[in-house]
Amino acid sequence: MFQNNRELRYSLTALVISTTIMTVLGFCVSVLTGSLILAACLIAVSIFLLTELYRYRKLQKLSIDLDNLLISGTPLPITEYNEGELSILANQIQKITLLLKESAEVVKADKKYLADSLADISHQLRTPLTSMNLTASMLRNPELTTEKRIELSKELRNLLTRTDWLVETLLKISKLDAGTVKLIQKPVQIKDLIARAAEPLAIPMDLRNQRLIVHCKDEAFIGDLVWTAEALGNILKNCTEHTPEGGIITVTASETSLYTQIEVEDTGSGFDSKDIPHLFERFYKGVNASENSYGIGLALARTVITSQNGSVQAMNGEKGAKFVIKFYKQVI
Repeated sequence: MFQNNRELRYSLTALVISTTIMTVLGFCVSVLTGSLILAACLIAVSIFLLTELYRYRKLQKLSIDLDNLLISGTPLPITEYNEGELSILANQIQKITLLLKESAEVVKADKKYLADSLADISHQLRTPLTSMNLTASMLRNPELTTEKRIELSKELRNLLTRTDWLVETLLKISKLDAGTVKLIQKPVQIKDLIARAAEPLAIPMDLRNQRLIVHCKDEAFIGDLVWTAEALGNILKNCTEHTPEGGIITVTASETSLYTQIEVEDTGSGFDSKDIPHLFERFYKGVNASENSYGIGLALARTVITSQNGSVQAMNGEKGAKFVIKFYKQVI
């Protein structure tokens, strides 16, 4: 104990020197005075040594308890350390250890989420890559007719386009999750948002003879036009894919003192009741999902919207599927 504790050695040396000086001075006065001073100093030194020995053993026990806490998770017996500073030290160590344990659990959960996400991404990419590999192998056949070669080439281009969209969407979700995307906070007119979101869908809707009806005045919200158009575009895309030829997609905007709302409703078959709670989950495919669905478009839409103090819900409307988007206004 004395060899490893420099502070204790210094204190004990100071006590011995002080005792020697006081005793010598006491004997200079009288033998009785010197004897009394020597006895008092010896008692003081003994009390000091016993106290330090007690504290040292407590620290040894605290060290053992801490090892047990780190190895087996056994909680520190805080009630056994009721001595001032030692009790505070044990309490602080307990708090720090619990924080470290919680952090370790968060890291473990993040690693599991990452592993699951990578497995899902791998699965999603495997299907189109396998199809592309098979199509490319068929195109190498010299006996293919021109018509069949054109058909396979078109299918290969479609597969490449879908795979590119999948990878781009996954990258966007990853950037949003990582917080590397800075969403611009500017006034956005809903009519401009709808126009930008619907533009890429104009040709597919025209080919299916679908109509987009917009009810919008001067509604606006504070957010990022580009990213929100991406989110709304994915919702509109979902509606076009599940609306029959000649169907109608209606977008209605409204505004209150609390939020700006956008409703998107189609004339399709609507959602299966079992799918509604899971529609915005990544890689989830509903009962009525098409073969080309990856199940991440709506997940991206929700991530973008909720990142801008908004919410999005899916439900069955009067005619078909219905989405309700709300952007809440900031209270100053």
